[in-house]
Amino acid sequence: MIDAAFAEMFPLSDDTTPYRKLDGDFVTTEKFAGQDMVVVDPQALTRLSAEAFRDVSHLLRPGHLAQLRAIIDDPEASPNDRFVALELLKNANISASGILPMCQDTGTAIIMGKKGQRVWTGANDALYLSEGVAEAYTRLNLRYSQMSPVNAFDEVNTGNNLPAQIDLYATEGGAYKFMFMAKGGGSANKTFLFQETKAVLNPASMEKFLREKVQYLGTSACPPYHLAVVIGGTSAETALKTVKLASARYLDGLPTKGGKFGHAIRDLELEQQILEMTRTLGIGAQFGGKYFCHDVRVIRLPRHGASCPVAIGVSCSADRQMWGKITKDGLFLEALETDPAKYMPEVRIDKLSETVVNIDLNQPMDQIRATLSQYPIKTRVNLTGTMIVARDIAHAKLKERLDSGAGLPDYFKNHPVYYAGPAKTPEGYASGSFGPTTAGRMDAYVDLFQKHGGSMVMVAKGNRGQAVTDACKAYGGFYLGSIGGAAAQLAQQSIKKVEVLEYPELGMEAVWKIEVENFPAFVIVDDKGNDFFKQL
Repeated sequence: MIDAAFAEMFPLSDDTTPYRKLDGDFVTTEKFAGQDMVVVDPQALTRLSAEAFRDVSHLLRPGHLAQLRAIIDDPEASPNDRFVALELLKNANISASGILPMCQDTGTAIIMGKKGQRVWTGANDALYLSEGVAEAYTRLNLRYSQMSPVNAFDEVNTGNNLPAQIDLYATEGGAYKFMFMAKGGGSANKTFLFQETKAVLNPASMEKFLREKVQYLGTSACPPYHLAVVIGGTSAETALKTVKLASARYLDGLPTKGGKFGHAIRDLELEQQILEMTRTLGIGAQFGGKYFCHDVRVIRLPRHGASCPVAIGVSCSADRQMWGKITKDGLFLEALETDPAKYMPEVRIDKLSETVVNIDLNQPMDQIRATLSQYPIKTRVNLTGTMIVARDIAHAKLKERLDSGAGLPDYFKNHPVYYAGPAKTPEGYASGSFGPTTAGRMDAYVDLFQKHGGSMVMVAKGNRGQAVTDACKAYGGFYLGSIGGAAAQLAQQSIKKVEVLEYPELGMEAVWKIEVENFPAFVIVDDKGNDFFKQL
């Protein structure tokens, strides 16, 4: 019998998610072939999608906020762990106001829907869901990050953050269930697939394999992470899709024991072992310590006997996903935390890190570097003064100037450079959300620029390559790590003025000039060739 042989690959337990109901009359019921059909006005899809991406851009789950608070309360957490956790909680409180999004990279909009066979919309569901995405991104203070190819090498910004990634499935029942996710480029870039063999399927080999691969994730995707590991898969793409769902805790309700029927399972014991391993790496919550990961999910899938894919991925500090559903009773979205202040501790910031150095950025660059040179890596600094903002395309433009013999502009020599790209600035605010981008993407420019007197002090997130450490040692430069995932906090508390300096046609990729006050960072690479991440 086919029924006896078939098993749902992802048999989840009952949904216990707390939901809130949306206003409006979008759903009716009608009879068809003797069954009650849930008839949905397709405008419901637009409404649900728009509200979902508003919520995930500003609000977090209570469980995630509780994990941040637990770092502060843990006596084994490092001072830097606690400092980052506090900054992320402060960021959550600012973002919850609904004006500044929690991260400047407001992400690719991803929607997964499972439509029961007794649900009728009578429309192109992806079109209506996309309209909701465009409405949220154009109406709110979010960033447009989607690039459309003109040809194989040239591209333009779509101007509304479309296209979204929309995957719709047919299933049984009378409900339409959704996962909405905003996935930033930093965490998406830390998704990996490894084509292994059965040789990895033993405790010793798996531990060795994961220790190497997990450490390679680094900090550029803004830890503490929700780490997902998927072992097996009927195809490579199944493993990769599963790792994304697991990192969002969508698969938490899987059974923990398997058999011959081919369904996925969670391995709770291996999850705990990997979590303990991550706490011994020394990376911590971005700048050293225990909390590289909040938690770990390990999903074991069936596989072809000659293939053993292993997928690894993360959900970052901007932990943006939520569930939604449409039933005969109406439209519902997961109830995220609207009052994150309840998770804030009474903590004195000056007790969170042993050394905090104030740096005046308005003094000559040589004096800024002389001050930084007095302190070891991992030192926390507060930056006040002028910074130049430039990222990928701006760096390419500046290299073109060097290649043509024009030289670097004085602003790039006289001020630190912050690798970032802002979200839209709300009316009445000095800045939109404005957190750091991944430093490693600019590594190839550092030696050349420092040789010509630029990029002498760089501010961004994540680890750098050896070429950057070598250049800083050769030319007397510094790389300072900023706190990834706290873009709203930085915009409201530290960034006092923002203006376009050059290349306005590049939008958020333009060269900007910003004025900052008490902008927090850490010394990661110094002028002596020391690299915090290399010393772990």
